[in-house]
Amino acid sequence: MPQPDSAAPRDARAAVAALSATVPNVREVKTYTADNDPNHLLGRPHQYVSKTAFTDARIQPADVEGEDEDSMTRGGSVEVFATAADAQARVDYIAGIIKNMPVFTEYDYVHGTEVLRVSKLLTPNQAASLETALKS
Repeated sequence: MPQPDSAAPRDARAAVAALSATVPNVREVKTYTADNDPNHLLGRPHQYVSKTAFTDARIQPADVEGEDEDSMTRGGSVEVFATAADAQARVDYIAGIIKNMPVFTEYDYVHGTEVLRVSKLLTPNQAASLETALKS
């Protein structure tokens, strides 16, 4: 089993707080636990160790009507992994799904052990601003 990366990663909630500090349109909506993670991945081997969903006020309410408050479509999420290799594997997995089912398109960025998943409803420049904020 791969060893965790040497520097302790920040958790997803702290990453979203950093995004909010840089991009005022971002607001945390839910930090998941192993009990309420809809994907049932939190804490499982080689999966994320923390996950937080956020909304982005640049997405129009009419475009997300009927979506759950913590839906990816409303903004996105940050998933944190024990290793950078696990984070990259997650992005590769999502990319495979998107390639075969474009309806699930989203922006995905890896920064060390962190995966930033961003709603397709944001423009490429808006999504890139979130990636820049995550890295800063």
